Parts: sequence; structure tokens; C-alpha cells
Amino acid sequence: MLPHSYRIPQFSSQNGVHLKYFPDAELVKTCEALAKESSGSITLTEDVEAGTKGADVIYTDVWVSMGEPDAVWTERIRELTPYQVNKGVMENAGSQAIFMHCLPAFHDLKIGKEMGEKFGITEMEVTDEVFESGQSVVFDEAENRMHTIKAVMDATV
Repeated sequence: MLPHSYRIPQFSSQNGVHLKYFPDAELVKTCEALAKESSGSITLTEDVEAGTKGADVIYTDVWVSMGEPDAVWTERIRELTPYQVNKGVMENAGSQAIFMHCLPAFHDLKIGKEMGEKFGITEMEVTDEVFESGQSVVFDEAENRMHTIKAVMDATV
């Protein structure tokens, strides 16, 4: 079950990519029905400030999968940089907000040094400041995923 104000900022009329990254309408309809059952809500917006104001959870994922061509990296970095999860986003959400990411995260690019040099960036979808903050629960999330996988394996073996 998701917290009542679980909101993921959606992307981007800026830079001419209006609705490009919004979820499929049928999925939205399903999610809205589930949210209604639990007195929750779904917010789709292109405005990061409006979409994260007072949110309980800020969740992001990598912008580009490994192995994608450079052109995809260039396009996604250009289009999605305004939606990076940073200190301002977390402050806008509030001190109650937690940060989640399914990992791996490109938060300091020490590991992704080649990408940093190639694309002239030091962080991507989340800043190191947020990733390493007290609001970040990414490793708890990863641990829960591990136990879920073990339970599925136990149930199917």
C-alpha cells in the first residue's frame, strides 16, 4: 500500500516534451481507482514544485538504462534535468518526506565517471546530498526487495 500522498513528479512541457513521460492512460485509470479505495490520490503534473508540495514520498528511477546509445543519454539528460531530485525538491515536500529509488542510482558519478565526463554532469536523477540524507530509505527499500525475492523463490521451489 502506498502512502496517501504518494506522488511522482511527471515530466515535461519544458523543452518541448509535453506528456512524453506520462504513464499510459489505462494505467492511470487503474491507479486512480486503487487510490480512491484507500482514500488516496494520484497527481500527474509537469510542475515539480506543485507535484512534490507536501508529498510523503519522493520516488525516482534512473533516466537511462545501461547499454542505451549516447543519443538517448543526451536526450534524457537534457529533458529530465529539471526534474532531478535535489535538496529543493525534498524541502518542498517537507521533513516528513522520504526519498526512494530502486537502484542503481547515479547520484555522485564516481562509479559512473565515464558518463560524467562524457555528458558533463556530476549527478543525474538524484543529488548525492539527497541520496545520502536522513530522508533517504533506498537501502531499506533494497533490503525489502531482497526478502521479497527470497520469499518468491521459496514459494516456487
